[in-house]
Amino acid sequence: MLRVAVVGSGPSGVYTAQGLVQQNQVPGVRVDVLDRLPCPYGLVRYGVAPDHEKIKSLQNNLRAVLEDERVRFLGGVRIGPDGLPAARLRELYHAVVYCVGAATDRHLGVPGEELAGSWSATEFVSWYSAHPDSVADGFVLGARSAVVIGVGNVAVDVTRILARGAAELSPTDMPQAALTALAASEVTEISMVGRRGPSQARFTTKELRELGALPDTEVIVDPRELELDPGYNEPSGLPAANRRNVEVLRGWAATPPRGAARRIRLRFFLRPVELLADGGSDGGEGEGRRVGAVRFERTVPDGHGGVTGTGRYEDIDAQLVLRSVGYRGVPLDGLPFDAEHGTVPHLAGRVVRDGTIAPGEYVAGWIKRGPTGVIGTNRPCAKETVTSLLEDAGVLVRRELPEDPLVALRAAGLTPVEWAGWQAIERAEAELGASLGRGVVKLPDWTSLLAAARAARS
Repeated sequence: MLRVAVVGSGPSGVYTAQGLVQQNQVPGVRVDVLDRLPCPYGLVRYGVAPDHEKIKSLQNNLRAVLEDERVRFLGGVRIGPDGLPAARLRELYHAVVYCVGAATDRHLGVPGEELAGSWSATEFVSWYSAHPDSVADGFVLGARSAVVIGVGNVAVDVTRILARGAAELSPTDMPQAALTALAASEVTEISMVGRRGPSQARFTTKELRELGALPDTEVIVDPRELELDPGYNEPSGLPAANRRNVEVLRGWAATPPRGAARRIRLRFFLRPVELLADGGSDGGEGEGRRVGAVRFERTVPDGHGGVTGTGRYEDIDAQLVLRSVGYRGVPLDGLPFDAEHGTVPHLAGRVVRDGTIAPGEYVAGWIKRGPTGVIGTNRPCAKETVTSLLEDAGVLVRRELPEDPLVALRAAGLTPVEWAGWQAIERAEAELGASLGRGVVKLPDWTSLLAAARAARS
């Protein structure tokens, strides 16, 4: 029997487990899917916007894999410091596949970024998605205008959530505290800003169009900014997705404002250079003060796919600033790390340590390839890693293993949340929603999640 640990229960981890148990080359494969959180599904649960029910329904497909009798979910298991050492994990399994994603976000690196009211989009998403590590609050309190820096799908998501009303968000699984705060929000002006042009924006057309379908909200696009982009003026040479984006933006640019209650302004060729405190430039004395505006420098195409500054500046009012400029992997306990790319060095998914393949250690997902692609991109990525692991299986299974890893985990002082514990969490979230007159409502913190999971053992 080949026993494999998959660290991470998001799409890349579950697709890896699926590939291992559904293959017919190596009989008797058993997979334990370990996660630091007591809940499975990774970014599908904690990253997909709550109003994107179709994408969130992917959980049903992931569930089918985790309910396979050859797969075991073990949540609440931390690997590394304050948990199970990676070396010990390696002793318990023939192979370990790390599928942990990119755990941190990129910073702007501009003065004033640490002012109150300046957040990463990741922090905002974690809050409205009820991630148990989220301790932030008060995002929209006192804010009338918001600036979202970035033009990818996450930027579109947070822009859309800011513009949604309580009636539209109440049917979702958003935690009650976030729903209450957003329902009371006075944000009516939202600017989503990119340093390059529309032909290079990274949002998908489907996500983009959703902004134009929001009730009592209008999307405003300045045609003069669009015309700076050579790709906008000659869209025939663009990839199909970018060309469709240009068409949507062209339509909005030609539509006069109609005086809706909320306005989303899509801005291009503006590079953030400073966050200004209420009352003017931070000047290095902004500790404890709130952001009041973002200063941008106008950029123009440099002819090589990038942009260059013009020395002309514009300030956009904002009491809330959300940066959405990308993610980055962080080093994992006991594994090599490529700091430049934020990934673990590998060869077709096999971990490479000091130029040599590390037997029995593998990676898949963002920690393997970087934070690129969509959810479906994880399938071929996982398949490549699984293929490598199965090619190595003949050698890996020769190593004798100790007792059932679950016994060893408990002996190490860990209390894994098994599938029955996760089902108990699901029941508790359904009961919470019913008590609030809503559908399922997520439990927002470690205490309530673990209390619900313990109910399955009592």
